[in-house]
Amino acid sequence: MAVIKLYNTLSRDLDAFIPIQEGVVHMYNCGPTVYHYAHIGNLRAYVFADLLRKTLEYNKYKVKQIVNITDVGHLVSDEDEGEDKMEKGSAREGKTAQEIAEFYTASFYSDLAKLNVEKAFKYTKATEHIQEQIALIQRLEEKGFTYQTSDGLYFDTAKYPDYGKLARLDISGLQEGARVETNEEKINRTDFALWKFSKPEEKRQQEWPSPWGTGFPGWHIECSAMAMKYLGETFDIHTGGIDHIPVHHTNEIAQAECATGKKFVNYWLHSGFVNIEGGKMAKSADNFVRMATLEERGISPLAYRYWLLTAHYRKTINFTWEAVEGAQTALKKLHEAFNLYGDNHGIPNADYLLKFETFINDDLESAGAIALLWDLTKDDSVSNEGKKASILEFEKVLGLGFGWSKEKLAEFGLKFETVVKESDIPEDLQKLIDERKTARAEKNWKRSDEIRDLISEAGYKITDSSEGTSISKI
Repeated sequence: MAVIKLYNTLSRDLDAFIPIQEGVVHMYNCGPTVYHYAHIGNLRAYVFADLLRKTLEYNKYKVKQIVNITDVGHLVSDEDEGEDKMEKGSAREGKTAQEIAEFYTASFYSDLAKLNVEKAFKYTKATEHIQEQIALIQRLEEKGFTYQTSDGLYFDTAKYPDYGKLARLDISGLQEGARVETNEEKINRTDFALWKFSKPEEKRQQEWPSPWGTGFPGWHIECSAMAMKYLGETFDIHTGGIDHIPVHHTNEIAQAECATGKKFVNYWLHSGFVNIEGGKMAKSADNFVRMATLEERGISPLAYRYWLLTAHYRKTINFTWEAVEGAQTALKKLHEAFNLYGDNHGIPNADYLLKFETFINDDLESAGAIALLWDLTKDDSVSNEGKKASILEFEKVLGLGFGWSKEKLAEFGLKFETVVKESDIPEDLQKLIDERKTARAEKNWKRSDEIRDLISEAGYKITDSSEGTSISKI
């Protein structure tokens, strides 16, 4: 197999990928907290994970991929204080926490499908793995890594010398976040909750009995417990957004490695933010764009995927409507070029395949692969059959719909106009075209525009150029 190099947050370097089990990759991707819609910034992490999976599969690895669904235990501070996000969603919409979780989980799955993200081997829900989480906490308790406060059972980070190694944290210099209510019972500022107690004065919708009292798991314990159940106590790859590095992933490592005495994950990969108007896109700031918002503006999810792939996954990118509209135009041009290559499949061009593999195996350099795709379409030295076969190979990783029917592309919001031959134009439409031609000759622009609208309502588009007027079926 070719050498794949991945930027490992743990080593801060490009590391050659060597799986624990030959030919098989065990990978865990941090999933959503399903109290609200995922925004397009959130969804970048799953397009990145899909690109990684497809690259591994292109290199002949079998991938066992787990994605968690957080449907309990995630507090609004991302730490151990504040309102429970699931309870917050429940109060916002007047539904039960379970109804909220089911609705937004289904929405998340729908968004992934629209982005042509392959289904994971398994999506694991935190509420369906409470006993696994309790069992992991008990292992930590038996080894002396926990202590109890009035509001829960906490992990003592001082007892783990390597705490903070992923984020290169200066533990002695850390202070609790100003927006988080300080828990004076915590021994160390970085200690985190493993199990939270239900407050006597509150009736929670989500709570379970445990050896320490009725309550619910902390946010971080779910990922360690579910990852180890399905992938083993040490596995290959763990991914997420860069915002997970200093707290969530740092705490996952601490609790897992202290429970097992083994290295938790060999390769940690993180995707950058999608900013909007100069700041991070976030539901808490109410400045987020949903997949449905893109579709309402006529932007195909495949065009958004294409736009993401034009930048390296670790790079922070700035969302603008002009950028994604330009991406859609570019993607359409690529599809139109692909369709002109005919129905015959030739042999992929060896030089282009080698360049493509070099790009994707160099820390998933998708921007280079996209540029290479454009170079291929413009290269007259490669036959149309060779171009088509090469692009279909690229498609295995890029996932942009090459080789799909027009009907399937239309289902993903990527629609193409079909130029209508003059002999095929219906008689009533031809009368409108002739009337519009007369109106334009008389400089009656108002009537010309009215006729254009009538033509559009009939399902056609009229385009004027220096070469004349053309009619397309919308």
